[in-house]
Amino acid sequence: MRLIKSFPPITGKHPKILILGTMPGRASHAANEYYAYKHNHFWKLIYEIFDARQETAYSKKAGFLREKHVALWDVLRRCRRPGSSADSAIKGETPNDIAAFIKRYASIKHIYFNGRQAEKYFKKYFGNSIKLPLHTLPSTSPANAGLTFQRKLARWKKIRAAYIK
Repeated sequence: MRLIKSFPPITGKHPKILILGTMPGRASHAANEYYAYKHNHFWKLIYEIFDARQETAYSKKAGFLREKHVALWDVLRRCRRPGSSADSAIKGETPNDIAAFIKRYASIKHIYFNGRQAEKYFKKYFGNSIKLPLHTLPSTSPANAGLTFQRKLARWKKIRAAYIK
């Protein structure tokens, strides 16, 4: 079982929204980019939410999040995961210091979880200690084949509503 680590957060000066995943998968670690696996819907959803044309360069994708006041990070700082990239295979996890992150970026008004596993680990380590609205969205992973892209998009559009407020 290999030890894997999360990436630093993507954030601008005054994020309004924090999206939390669980832990980057193999393709993301290989590319050193959040959601690098080509079949993951994350970036496509983000651009659709804001009615923008999707960029291909990772630096532009990260810049787009900053421009839209969206921070991106993972609940877990490190863990062990066997060959699989499945979040359900995670063992020996350590969380990121999300409480300190929220304190530093007091402009954050909503937290969105990219799937139930992110929510599960957040609740395990932070319980109800972070007093912000929490929203669980369908995982953008291709393993979440039970929902079409359009159905995921309909649920992910909640982010746009929070962004406009």
